[in-house]
Parts: sequence; C-alpha cells; structure tokens
Amino acid sequence: MSETRETWFDEPLIFTIAERHVRGRFVRLGPVLNRIMAAHSYPPVMEKLLAEALVLTVLLGSTLKDDESQMTLQAQTGGGPVDLLVCDYRAGELRGYLKFDVERLAEVGPDPTLFGLFGEGFLAITFDQAVSGERWQGIVPLEGSSIADAAEHYFEQSEQIPSLVRLCARHDAELGCVAGGLLLQHLPDGEVGRDRIEARADHPEWDHARTIAATLKDEELTDAAASLETLAWRLFHEEEVRVEPGVAVSRGCRCNIDHYARVLAQFPEAERQEMADEEGIIQVDCAFCSRLFPVPLAEIATRH
Repeated sequence: MSETRETWFDEPLIFTIAERHVRGRFVRLGPVLNRIMAAHSYPPVMEKLLAEALVLTVLLGSTLKDDESQMTLQAQTGGGPVDLLVCDYRAGELRGYLKFDVERLAEVGPDPTLFGLFGEGFLAITFDQAVSGERWQGIVPLEGSSIADAAEHYFEQSEQIPSLVRLCARHDAELGCVAGGLLLQHLPDGEVGRDRIEARADHPEWDHARTIAATLKDEELTDAAASLETLAWRLFHEEEVRVEPGVAVSRGCRCNIDHYARVLAQFPEAERQEMADEEGIIQVDCAFCSRLFPVPLAEIATRH
C-alpha cells in the first residue's frame, strides 16, 4: 500500500543498531507545526528558531515512559532579542511559544547567530516524572552555533551520554513550515540487555555511527517525499537497523476555562478578587494559543 506524504509527518521513528550499541530517533514535523505557528505571526527567523526547538522537544519528550510525565524545554536570554522560548511535550501533545523584542531582532539582521539571538542565555531541560513524582532538570549555556549544539552539551554534561543532535527547519511554499531532527546516542552501560560497555565519546562503535549520521543533509530531514524509515535505511544500510513508530504528535495546548479555574483556585481569595474585573471575571491570556479565557470567580469557587 502506498503512503501519502502526510503519513511521513508528525510521528517519530525510533531505531536501534544493536551491533553498534546505538539508539536514535527521527522526527519530521509539518501539519502540527503549522497549527502551533498559526496562533502567532512570527517573522522567518523566529519561526525557524521555534520550529527547531519544537523538534528538539519531541526528540527528548518522546523518551518518556508514561503518559502523565512531561518534558519542558525553556531558553532564556542573556541580552539578546529573544526574551523567552518555551515548549513542552506530554503523551504526544506538543506546544510552544516564543516572546521576542521586535526592534532588537531587527538589529541582528536576517541570519543571526545563536549568541545574537540569546546573548549569554541558557537552556533548561526539565523532566517531570508522573509515576515517581520526581523532577529532574539540567541547565546548560546556550553556546555553539545552534540549539542542537546546546542540546549535545546538555547530554554531555548532565547525562554523560555521547550524542549527536541535528535540527533544521525551512518554509515550503506548499506545506508551510517543515522541520526535522535526529537524536543519535551511544547506549549507556548494560542498556537493553547488551553486554556492559563504556559509553564514551571516543568509542570506535560510536565514532563509526556518528560519522555516518554526520553525512545527513538538512534537505533529507525535511524531504516530504521520503519516509523516515527510508532515511534510516539510507544512512545505515550496512547495519541491522530495527525500527518502530513512536507516539503520533498533536498540537496540545491544554488551555480551557476548567484548567484555569483549577489553577486560579490555588491563589488566595484576596488575590483572585484583585485579578477580577467589575463583573467578577478573570481574563486569562494564554501565550501558547494567543487567546483570552474568561474565568468567572464563581467557577473558581467550585474548585475548593
């Protein structure tokens, strides 16, 4: 049965090369990316930045084992035009938002460096584990030429797992914003039933896999004419590659009046009264979907 181009978007592909002790995942975002972008009018530079951040969020978030856990990616500026970038992933639901200064963005030109966008900023990656209730966070400087470089630094510093991260995004006249990414990692000691090995950046098996993956072109990651499985076999055709589909990705803004009523119920009553207008309504502005949600005080009171 022939596949349509749509089936090659918005669903990660997980793969393992057991003989090389390597795991990885591809993702290519299209329709879901455009639904997220539609809530705001981002200039091309910001659209590309957010698109790559959303791809990274899927690559990392899709490693979570249960549906209630959440992964959050947040980047903050140290003097650049980007004030805040935040994305999160939970059970395949993806959302993201970017806040920036228009005038300062104009000053850095159409092709700014990562430092030009963020200055001395940092990247925070947070995993909230639902089952154990634990929160784990790693924070690394936004250094290098891209967010992908910062992500590799995160794995090197926080998890000591040799990793390759590739991210890219472009605007297609027919498909709109298209973005793709690859996360490739050397398996840590004893994982998935393998013999215990040392997961180090200079291991011959890792050098081999990384060298091959480094030949991947941006055009291949965003090529709507080729499936991700085809891409995996094209890269590692000399290896035994095991593939499986990941959880399909959807736009997942969780904003609704019921949700905000539960959040506002945690505030002291005096503060809620100050937030409300003359009609007893608190107007909540959702930055993710760029909508206002009127939450009546009476609705909040029912949450106590």
